[in-house]
Amino acid sequence: MMRSAAIDRRSFVKAAGIGFLAALTPRSLMALEQADAVYASGIRAADGSYAVATVTERGEVIDQVALPARAHGMAFSATTGKTVAFARRPGTYAMIFDGRNRGEPIIISSREDRHFYGHGAFSPDGRLLYASENDFDGNRGMIGLYDTTDRFTRIGEFETYGIGPHDMTVSDDGRLLIVANGGIETHPDFGRTKLNLGAMQPSLVLIDAATGALIEKHVLPAQWAQLSTRHVDLDDQGRIWFACQYEGHRNDLPPLVGHFAKGEDLSFIDLPEETTHRLANYVGAIAVNRSEGLVGVTSPKGGASVTIDARSGKVLAETSIADAAGIAPARSGFAVSSYDGDFLSTRSDVAWDQHIVRIS
Repeated sequence: MMRSAAIDRRSFVKAAGIGFLAALTPRSLMALEQADAVYASGIRAADGSYAVATVTERGEVIDQVALPARAHGMAFSATTGKTVAFARRPGTYAMIFDGRNRGEPIIISSREDRHFYGHGAFSPDGRLLYASENDFDGNRGMIGLYDTTDRFTRIGEFETYGIGPHDMTVSDDGRLLIVANGGIETHPDFGRTKLNLGAMQPSLVLIDAATGALIEKHVLPAQWAQLSTRHVDLDDQGRIWFACQYEGHRNDLPPLVGHFAKGEDLSFIDLPEETTHRLANYVGAIAVNRSEGLVGVTSPKGGASVTIDARSGKVLAETSIADAAGIAPARSGFAVSSYDGDFLSTRSDVAWDQHIVRIS
């Protein structure tokens, strides 16, 4: 369960220390003092440079850390306070920083025969960072293992038992790695080109976090072989929610959101037809608000965010948001960002990137 927003903000300020707070502008200090929650997201600044912004739930930017190139997904360790920004596919860097102080960030690179897929997660104890990666010559998905106690040295890797792993997460007890294999073949020689749309192999897998052994693999039904499984999150019952992007005919109405758990088959949510149309066959991000039992999804192509009851699967709300991008749990409902500079009620001169993460 999420802690109260007030406790989150106080703990963030306490952990930040005098040095971090003293470096903030009066406006940023006021925004932080009034914040209910604190998030991080990749941005493209007005001058075209890239950074990670620390931001309140109202979209007030508190601080920025420069990035070497565009970022995509974010991960946060509540144990250590570290946040990582992963390069956008087929990028080869990840940058780790502490949003509560101004210590020098750590930048790591993928192996020469790998590139990052834009996502990863910390182990619950904060000792390992897992990163989704592409063995592009072998055309297989991998999870890179990085030791957070040794400046994020790469210490090994596990197979994902599929092609094109994108998002991943870790079970609350740290025993399972949960990976969305999007099923799409790519190679850095061809940039972001999708090389096998006629022979995709999307799947969702559970991997033993200690050994890398495959525990379960769920392959999508043949009729939805072009339904790329992209993003995942966990609810308070340990169910895994997943969201998809369809590479088939634009007039099809594929299921876009579903859930499963260890020992269970995949179950798709029966979204109303008008909701599926609104999402434009493309869910760009998914998040679970555990305290309220809600699942939220966004679609930049459809310009919408949708809130679903995690227990009944019913759609509770739909909101039109041009270029809707990131989504993360808020005190009530969800914080949603957009490529167009919107972060809930605030508009900035930055372009928010695809994902946001709550770091308070």
